[in-house]
Amino acid sequence: MIPGLNWGATQSERTALLPCDGLCPRAGVRADRAISIDAPPPIVYSWLCQLRVAPYSYDLIDNLGRRSPRKRDTELVHLEVGQRFMTLFVLQSFVDGEQITLRSKGVAVTYLVRPEGAGSRLHARVLFGGPRLTGRVLALGDLVMMRKQLLTLKSLSEHELGYSDS
Repeated sequence: MIPGLNWGATQSERTALLPCDGLCPRAGVRADRAISIDAPPPIVYSWLCQLRVAPYSYDLIDNLGRRSPRKRDTELVHLEVGQRFMTLFVLQSFVDGEQITLRSKGVAVTYLVRPEGAGSRLHARVLFGGPRLTGRVLALGDLVMMRKQLLTLKSLSEHELGYSDS
């Protein structure tokens, strides 16, 4: 397997069909990232909706040094196709409580939340259009940023329920 294309995703997650697949059917590179979270899907999904206002990754790099909010804005769960996410992305589709699919020039991504035991599983797939070499380089950078993003969303979701010390 090529480095940077998978972080935490199971074989079944990597082979599942996701909404972003239809947006970029000839993507040069596909990357899957996934994480288990000790919080129910509605909490995790509501934190995903927070991506409308901040990236929840390395704020110094991708949020102009502003800290991503650590308290949920309950109004952000009211989604409409065409809304901006993380400044660069536009909401293409969503299923309340389950998934959001975003698109930017040459990139499509689906975040999917599903139940896993008493908690949740958060799976993100990113498709990179354009030349394969460029996509592989972008996937490596994305791995660093999205890994931090998913770990932050996990921490915030679990912290809200008193499951973590963050």
